[in-house]
Amino acid sequence: MAVYTDISEDELRAFIAPYGVGELKSYKGIAEGVENSNFLVHAGDDTFILTLYEKRVDPADLPFFLGLMEHLATHDISCPLPVKRGDGTVLGELAGRPAAMVTFLEGVWMRRPSAVHCAGVGTGMARMHLAGADFAMQRRNGLTVEDWRPLWQQCLKAHPGMDRDLAQETEALLATLEEQWPRDLPQGTIHADLFPDNVFFLGDELSGFIDFYFACTDALAYDVAVALNAWCFERDHSYNITKGKALLDAYDRVRPLTDPEIDALPVLAAGASLRFMLTRLYDWVTTPEGSLVVKKDPQEYIRKMRFHRTIGSAREYGLDLHARKSA
Repeated sequence: MAVYTDISEDELRAFIAPYGVGELKSYKGIAEGVENSNFLVHAGDDTFILTLYEKRVDPADLPFFLGLMEHLATHDISCPLPVKRGDGTVLGELAGRPAAMVTFLEGVWMRRPSAVHCAGVGTGMARMHLAGADFAMQRRNGLTVEDWRPLWQQCLKAHPGMDRDLAQETEALLATLEEQWPRDLPQGTIHADLFPDNVFFLGDELSGFIDFYFACTDALAYDVAVALNAWCFERDHSYNITKGKALLDAYDRVRPLTDPEIDALPVLAAGASLRFMLTRLYDWVTTPEGSLVVKKDPQEYIRKMRFHRTIGSAREYGLDLHARKSA
């Protein structure tokens, strides 16, 4: 579930009043999501998403997240637009939590995405990266290479009986990534969590991006690596090179990847797989049974880690290097 904090109708009426969106008609909790409490709110003639930011979100980061959504929405990137109150602010407080409302984005997320959907993600992500180039705010990625070893140590401390093979694999990959992680790739504002449930479609057409609460300033190609992990593996954990090619080619047509970005893609993809393995593992070994935090099995990303360690070139992800050189 993703409603960790209940709200009453009276509380909600009082909260939305300064937003000038009209009279509350109905509201209901949204089951999907893992970080915050979300509600679908019908007020006046419109529909909104209300988010209560739970304890795992640093309130100091909220101006960045909400400011980014506003920036992208006003630069023709389809995403929710934060609703402003009468005094021009977007943040309020509800049930003791920071809270905000954003416009409702039509569409559904793809449970079984096709290569067409992967191409849509590639195009949309490249456009988002270009649109974010003049976004003035910055936020450090709190889950990048410098943060992985401390997180791994916390996992080991919480679960001293860690599988020996997994421990050895993780230590070896950490050491490799710490040595090889690229430091001079083109930087910008990235989503950093472009999983299928954060991308909406209407049929085969991309309708927009949601859930910017891991967005940060980092290497643009790292966002591409996260998307490869999230979109281009099948349910049996095999890599689908057709989907990889669709995503990479579509991205490259809008924002051509630099040679250093292409060379770094295997390292970035391995790093992205480790990042999600570690956060899932941390929740798996530290979250008590019955907790409201939604735990995801880290095994999926353990398998992806192993796959990326076999990759030596971006060509193996589907990027047509020969076509790029002859273009």
